[in-house]
Amino acid sequence: MSIVCLQLGQCGNQIGHELFSVISDDSNGANRKKYKQCSDERFFYETSTGELVARSVLVDMEPKVISQAIAKASKSGRWRYGDKADFSQKQGSGNNWASGFCVHGPRHEEAVEDLVRMEIERCDRLAGIFTMMSVAGGTGSGVGTYITQRLRDLYPSSFILNQVTWPYEAGEVIVQNYNSVLTLSHLYQLSDAILVHENDTVHTICSRLMNIKHISISDVNKVIAHQLASVLQPAYTADSPCHYSTNPIGELLTSLVCHPEYKLLSLCNIPQMSSTSLAYSVFNWPGLLKHLRQMLIASARMEEGIDWTVSAPSAVTSAGESGTNSRQKSFNLSLANLLILRGKDVSTAVTDGFRDPALYVPWLKTENSFSTWTSPVAFNGYEKSATLVSNNQSLLKPLDNIVRKAWNMFASRAYVHQYTKFGICEEDFLDSFTALEQIISSYTHL
Repeated sequence: MSIVCLQLGQCGNQIGHELFSVISDDSNGANRKKYKQCSDERFFYETSTGELVARSVLVDMEPKVISQAIAKASKSGRWRYGDKADFSQKQGSGNNWASGFCVHGPRHEEAVEDLVRMEIERCDRLAGIFTMMSVAGGTGSGVGTYITQRLRDLYPSSFILNQVTWPYEAGEVIVQNYNSVLTLSHLYQLSDAILVHENDTVHTICSRLMNIKHISISDVNKVIAHQLASVLQPAYTADSPCHYSTNPIGELLTSLVCHPEYKLLSLCNIPQMSSTSLAYSVFNWPGLLKHLRQMLIASARMEEGIDWTVSAPSAVTSAGESGTNSRQKSFNLSLANLLILRGKDVSTAVTDGFRDPALYVPWLKTENSFSTWTSPVAFNGYEKSATLVSNNQSLLKPLDNIVRKAWNMFASRAYVHQYTKFGICEEDFLDSFTALEQIISSYTHL
């Protein structure tokens, strides 16, 4: 089964190119014929001349980033984008979300829908639609949100998984919190799940773990692409223990989205380091899984600086402090976790630490809350690697910060006119605030 990708806006197109590059490089390693065959079927189709073409549609209202992505892909010599798989206009419109959602989206919906339909028709079987975009972008995010809405109407039975990039907390765009509120509130209703990457977290990974001195947007996007590929590349699952899964998005959603009110997914991947450090490093499964479990319960995004004082509620023994109180203060409660292990001796990895009922909400059985995927193939140069995709409370703080900042601006009607002149009214803002406050409340009271 194949995945059709949509690269939306500047952010989505940059990450999409890096993702296909990682997938191509990873699949072309030694001794991975079946792995490559499954990966290629999932993400590429082959032309009559033997070229691999990405199953992706590129959309932006400005042509620059799309042109760069197409040129870089063709230059790689391993894969390229389709000849008629992109749509752009010289209509950035001052980076305005409302213009993208209310004007350019409706104006160009037919052209974009035709491109998506062509990619879907090339699939023998469709595993789902995977979109990539910034949650806080301007025109591109507005168009992307509108297109997602149209795809949900056109393909009501297909899985739609959104990857969104969270803005830097100290962002340069004054209206990024407005854009985030509008994008998130719409996507939450339209998609089956939203997989979030936070720019601040990825930037820190580049600095502290990758030892990059002068961090570029490309460096950040490569880390995001590495993490995404660690989830999307072929693996053995509970439903397909003897061969690589053919339904990756469906099985991911089945594992993690147990209730339609809880759709926010976060991701942790270890180890991540510079190629120089990797050459002199040795990893074992007990150490990797111990760190990953602590990252989960302490809501840490990387293995450096983990708070090891946080414990599961059942392990709290401090006098006068109950497990419930401890959970409210520091413990990151999960609805569901998906652990993906790749590399040498993967069959020896012991995952019992993630099966502890104390990690999960009491109204779900643990066997329905934790899943494991494995692959004996080393991923992207790492002899052993582990990825945890989680539906938990870790995104509460950044979500609450965005809503709070946007509300403070809205209360004084700052910049609202930039949206109302293109068709977004104040009631739309209020509906979006209400929707996100309900999400915050739902996750808070797990």
